[in-house]
Amino acid sequence: FWLPPIAMELVTATTPLELLERHFGYKSFRPLQQDVIDHVLGGADAVVLMPTGGGKSLCYQVPALALDGLTVVISPLIALMKDQVQALQGNGVPAAFLNSSLEFNEERLVQQQLKQSALKLLYVSPERLFQQGFLDELSALGSGVSLFAVDEAHCISSWGHSFRPEYKQLHVLKQRFPNVPVVALTATADRTVRGDIAASLGLDRPRVFISSFDRPNLSLAVLPGQDRWKAIERIVGRHAGKCGIIYCNSRAGAEKLALKLQGIGVKAAYYHAKLEPEERSRVQDDFIQGKLHIICATIAFGMGIDKSDVRFVIHYNMPGTVEGYYQEIGRAGRDGKPAETILFYSYADVQTHVHFAQEIDDPRYREVVMAKLDRMKEYAEAQVCRRTILLSYFSEATTAPCGNCDVCKDPPKYFDGTVLAQKALSAVVRAKEQLALSVLVDVLKGTYSPEVKEKELFLIKTFGAGGDTSAFAWVLFLQQFIQLGLLEVDYRDHHHLKLSAAGRAVLNGEREVRLVTPETIKERQERPKLRRDPSVNDGASSSADLLSVLKDLRRTIAKEIAKPAYIVFSDATLLDMAERRPRTLYEFRLVNGVGDHKAGLYADRFLAAIKAHSR
Repeated sequence: FWLPPIAMELVTATTPLELLERHFGYKSFRPLQQDVIDHVLGGADAVVLMPTGGGKSLCYQVPALALDGLTVVISPLIALMKDQVQALQGNGVPAAFLNSSLEFNEERLVQQQLKQSALKLLYVSPERLFQQGFLDELSALGSGVSLFAVDEAHCISSWGHSFRPEYKQLHVLKQRFPNVPVVALTATADRTVRGDIAASLGLDRPRVFISSFDRPNLSLAVLPGQDRWKAIERIVGRHAGKCGIIYCNSRAGAEKLALKLQGIGVKAAYYHAKLEPEERSRVQDDFIQGKLHIICATIAFGMGIDKSDVRFVIHYNMPGTVEGYYQEIGRAGRDGKPAETILFYSYADVQTHVHFAQEIDDPRYREVVMAKLDRMKEYAEAQVCRRTILLSYFSEATTAPCGNCDVCKDPPKYFDGTVLAQKALSAVVRAKEQLALSVLVDVLKGTYSPEVKEKELFLIKTFGAGGDTSAFAWVLFLQQFIQLGLLEVDYRDHHHLKLSAAGRAVLNGEREVRLVTPETIKERQERPKLRRDPSVNDGASSSADLLSVLKDLRRTIAKEIAKPAYIVFSDATLLDMAERRPRTLYEFRLVNGVGDHKAGLYADRFLAAIKAHSR
């Protein structure tokens, strides 16, 4: 356990871009990062939504370097804390973490660094933050606290997919430190959860930053749950020697699948929470370094993993939420190159999630879990563009099919459903957006159900406007309206349907709607054959030999310093290095991901390796 002395170079750079280049080696910010950083440096609160791989961490790490005092990062994930702190230390940034994994002497050393104002970032678990006296210690720091960052902020909301009750106490931060800005960050939050994050933290007029959730390089496909092994063999064969992740819903399932892959000569291993910490670290590091090609894992794997060249992600079992599914497929193709994602869907997986949901004591939370499971089930069964469904789930509008999902590659027959959509959307508006899906069907059908009578919904103009369409068909059409982003489900408001901007455009006659008939949906869902696998053409790099040499050197250095390989350089940095083939220190410094600190540590050895390979 090592903590670097405070780096004097931190105070020499003045602009966020200079800090980014000096410490992280990047020449420019990704979309929205600069806006978030400027806003936070102005002393204001923020809620930040960026998809996995979008660069959320830099949104508080760069301000931490620019501000005087300490930045405190609250995170629920011990493994993620360790990874991020090691990466920061590898870039010459004084950082540490406090959580239950530390020995007494290690924790005392961090406390010493805190009192000496020798840290710029401190990662803490919410449990550790609220240990008796710790907030008082933060208040008493000579340098003071300059910023709070709440990572995985969706955990604060009981409407989300990873609710953590201890996160509900974080509103104390604004009460104890009213003048310290708070930035809340997450990769997965729908409109309901976004609002809950700001309210639960007690943020002061926060600005909400939403990055695009579109990952066009990821192909999307859903396959039937039968004959999964045959499909996996094809997918693995298509990506021979490339890296992939297969998510399973049980530890036993992950172990069994890894052994089967090993049996056909694949470099595979399993990963789950019951493994010893040392074994988990070894498996994770071997995967990052490329010694292992496939990890069969439970959801315990993947958080904060800096591996850019994952070419496929398979869900052996269906996740329980769209948020969890999107977060996990986001670990593929982080280098921007084509990657594929495959979801196996079966009724048995749905029943497993239903069983777990029924064991939840809190009836309101149980209801939310079931509603989110329905949305995931609808995604798996959908016959509209899957990317449109994902983007609309996170309130991002799209106007055209993606062309890179199994539905777009094998499209069903559509018909013009604009009039049907206008009838439904008009009913939602006239009922002042206070209708759940089942009640909306009653209104459209002209059914005098108890709720229709109680709320006098039979008085609105569109009551019975869809009487010539069956209730079953209306349910399927309304599901498509939700999937297309015309309607949104507000979980906080009794699951009532709300009109989106895209829905208003349809209602005003500015946009057409294409629908799939119930008969077509049934016919396509009952097809016995597997849907066509999406093809991925990754192409071999002309610098593959040099890249292999650089990875070997990285592995050697990592072993010498007893750190994971990605602490030396990420895969993306090595790939850029192999393509640029720098010959001088100046050229080496231009490689994406090489900052001043790492250039000083490693330039000589990597330049020598490149020179030797060129000979």
